[in-house]
Amino acid sequence: MSERANGPRQLPLVLPHEAARGREDFLHGASNEAAFRFIDSWPNWAAPVAILAGPVGVGKTHLVNVWHEASGCAVIAASDLTGDKVSELVEAGAVAVEDAHEGLDENALFHLLNAARERGALVLVTARTWPRSWGLKLPDLASRLRAATPIEMAEPDDDLLRRVLVKLFADRQVFVDPAVIEFLAVRMERSIAAAQVLVDALDRAALSVGRRITRPLAAEVLEAMEGESRQG
Repeated sequence: MSERANGPRQLPLVLPHEAARGREDFLHGASNEAAFRFIDSWPNWAAPVAILAGPVGVGKTHLVNVWHEASGCAVIAASDLTGDKVSELVEAGAVAVEDAHEGLDENALFHLLNAARERGALVLVTARTWPRSWGLKLPDLASRLRAATPIEMAEPDDDLLRRVLVKLFADRQVFVDPAVIEFLAVRMERSIAAAQVLVDALDRAALSVGRRITRPLAAEVLEAMEGESRQG
């Protein structure tokens, strides 16, 4: 009989938490070191426009926040970018445009890049994919983006994945034994997005049964998530 059966299940009270996204909180690894070094080299960037691309959850927004803290850059979602906002954005001297893969006003982005060049401002565009997959219709914009510095972020290696799990639990003020971290790291889907989902599921499961996160509980949650994945 599992430990879960020893007591009544409770509705979990999951308190709001905020991920730590300062420079000192960014976890380095082979998959993201080049991206971190580029952002950290501000204001001495090798090029005035850069594209930061990588899968969901790998830390693109974290790096934007690091750059914002250092440079005071303006930050805007690509879907919110319109031509009338360009002048105000470039006044900051640096602009981050996030999630360009979700769709954007091509004329507005082209206008932003032109205004930034005239103003001497730096521009960082983030996305999950590279511009060639965005379905761009404006040739001049596509050409300008091809000339931008490409910076890729990949899924974490084994060591980084373990440290990501520890950080995600620490963000929730939850201590998990290193043996449990190791148990999870060698069995879970190898992505930061999966780590975020797993940590949330484990936190909720532990709260619902009123006990700490142990290997038996971790095994139950992993099995349940695998079952849901097969059914889905």
